[in-house]
Amino acid sequence: MAAAPPKKPPSETQIAAYLARIGFTGTPQADLETLTAIHRGHVEAIPWDNLDVALGRPLTRDPAAAFDKLVTRRRGGWCYEMNGLLGWMLEGLGFRLAHLAGAVDREIRGDATIGNHLLLLVELDRTYIADTGFGTGLIEPAPLAEGPVRQSPMAFRLERLGDGWWRFHNHPGLKPASFDFARSMTDTARLEEHCRWFQDSPDSHFKGRVVVNTYRGGRLEMLTMTQLETLDAQGRHETAINTREEFSQRLTTLYGAELAEAGALWEIATAIRPEPDTAG
Repeated sequence: MAAAPPKKPPSETQIAAYLARIGFTGTPQADLETLTAIHRGHVEAIPWDNLDVALGRPLTRDPAAAFDKLVTRRRGGWCYEMNGLLGWMLEGLGFRLAHLAGAVDREIRGDATIGNHLLLLVELDRTYIADTGFGTGLIEPAPLAEGPVRQSPMAFRLERLGDGWWRFHNHPGLKPASFDFARSMTDTARLEEHCRWFQDSPDSHFKGRVVVNTYRGGRLEMLTMTQLETLDAQGRHETAINTREEFSQRLTTLYGAELAEAGALWEIATAIRPEPDTAG
């Protein structure tokens, strides 16, 4: 597989700190058991969020920077950080993998979306998708094979599209609904372009919004602006957040620590925005 690993691998100290952050115990090996435990531990310990983009803080695709943020400072991140860090650590542990330029909503918006998502393919006894950065996606790695992927409480599906392309279908009703990927799409320039665009463009859906998603205790919790939605074995449940104090408390619960930026994020989440112009 044509992988493009970082120039400098993680140190043993960094690997140990990452494994401690995600609650991994034992001796890691380059095998499916370790990959599964690391993947699940990552999504359960580290929230997916867009908070730095919402706050106007610059982000890069440097995995060492992601390590500082997600491990040392115990924060969350988006796909370029989540899967960038995961891939860096897996390579440091001896896994063979490829970093792919995925395409969220390609089925709707076409090839211009290529690079708006980073995911990994890992080679073991067979090829596995590893993706801790979709926000509402995989809990554990999944074999690259057409058909349903059940990871309670989630029900996903993989579809072979032809021409080397695959489509990951999200749990019914969750957004984004899908992303596409292909083994040949290892173009880091596309990933860099979209990473910058999401931060700089006024059209970016990551700007002016507060989103935090985390798996915990067999359920998916999705904080979007002032709405908390939970998906578990009993279905989906919504709770409105009405006060700054409750909002701050929810963030503290999701991160396991109080966030100094909670007040600024509340202001973003409750800002009055014009309705979309639907005239035409």
